Amino acid sequence: MQIDDKLLEYLEELSCLTLSVDEKAKLTHDLQEILDYMARLGELDTDGVVERSHPFDNVNVFRDDTARPSFDRALILKNAPHSNDQMIIAPKTVE
Repeated sequence: MQIDDKLLEYLEELSCLTLSVDEKAKLTHDLQEILDYMARLGELDTDGVVERSHPFDNVNVFRDDTARPSFDRALILKNAPHSNDQMIIAPKTVE
């Protein structure tokens, strides 16, 4: 695939950009290098290589979710400026 003026103008329109002549020349060169590199990657022999979505074999690295005792509710409510028997009462923030 070649990067031509028509494609560059289309990309300019999609991205809502206006590029100078120098920027267009640099972008054309950079995009062509990217496409050439991708073409080189396409030439690699990948037969027998397992497809992966991630380079590591770890499936789940999180700890098990187990219930365990929390802080004492009475102690927490004791430190709150305003509370009832079950919760902290805070000022209303939304009208």
